[in-house]
Amino acid sequence: KVLHSSVSPSAMSQAWCTIESDPGVFTELIQRIGVKGVQVEEIYDLSDETLNALQPVHGLIFLFKWVKDDASDRNLLSGGAPGVFFAKQVVQNACATQAIISVLMNASNVDLGPELSRIKEFASALGPEMIGQVIGQDRVLRTVHNSFSRPEPFMVESDEKGTEDDDAFHFIGYVPVGNKLYELDGLQPGPIEIGDVKDGKWLEVAKPAIEKRIQKYSQKEIRFNLLAIVKNRQEVFSEEIKKLQASLSKGEGDEAKIKAGIEDYEGKINQEKQKFKKWEEENVRRKHNFVPFVFNLLKELAQNGKLDKVVEVAQKKAEARMEAAANKAKSGGKK
Repeated sequence: KVLHSSVSPSAMSQAWCTIESDPGVFTELIQRIGVKGVQVEEIYDLSDETLNALQPVHGLIFLFKWVKDDASDRNLLSGGAPGVFFAKQVVQNACATQAIISVLMNASNVDLGPELSRIKEFASALGPEMIGQVIGQDRVLRTVHNSFSRPEPFMVESDEKGTEDDDAFHFIGYVPVGNKLYELDGLQPGPIEIGDVKDGKWLEVAKPAIEKRIQKYSQKEIRFNLLAIVKNRQEVFSEEIKKLQASLSKGEGDEAKIKAGIEDYEGKINQEKQKFKKWEEENVRRKHNFVPFVFNLLKELAQNGKLDKVVEVAQKKAEARMEAAANKAKSGGKK
């Protein structure tokens, strides 16, 4: 392996970095691309209660450890599907953003903004490979995506070829188009038709498909991440407040219950504001380069003769943690 302190500007300008799978990251990414009225939420279970609380849901993003899948046992539409915007992934590390874009491009009632609208208008008539090229070479998308890279003081290049045992994670999308549900995987030659959708209840079709995937890999792998692209929750709650206020002004329903409902939604809006503020702070920390701070801190400690003591204390703490972990393992996890 070769260690480099920098990467050439030309190479960096063309590359897509890996980014963290996090709802706060993806929500800001979507906003900065220009899409309005949308956010990303993490899903911890596939219960009806959880999914109904997030309605309306535009699509799902599933992250899993990649294993070779030729999709031979599923309805793979290599020639594409009518009305489905599908892109092949032709650049490395772009699968997260591409999965999000694929869902947004096929979702209904979403304000895509000028950049994605331009790409959709230009690329819709192209084949999956060319659409992938258009997305992969788009400067705006690449710049926004790469803005979430973690600052690294060194870049490691390896001459070793990847193997099936390497931890390679992949993002795919699930989105309804017309009366069908599709799985959009940029590593496949076309969309995969999951099933028919009745009365708009596409999540009922998506649930067993995702559960089947999890069961397929769960014997060897437990690292999964499921995200939902949903309508902005503050907008949803504000609309509900307006409905309740309209009922209140007309004298309809129980006044006390209506006022309690309004208060409940106002509380949810405040929670969303706090969540967005937290996401913003976390994203600032993700992007900030702490290396100069750490370097100068260590330098000051060394110059003042305190570094050896700090290292000694840190080593003792590390040894204590390792000993505690070893004791816990010996006792079978019992305290």
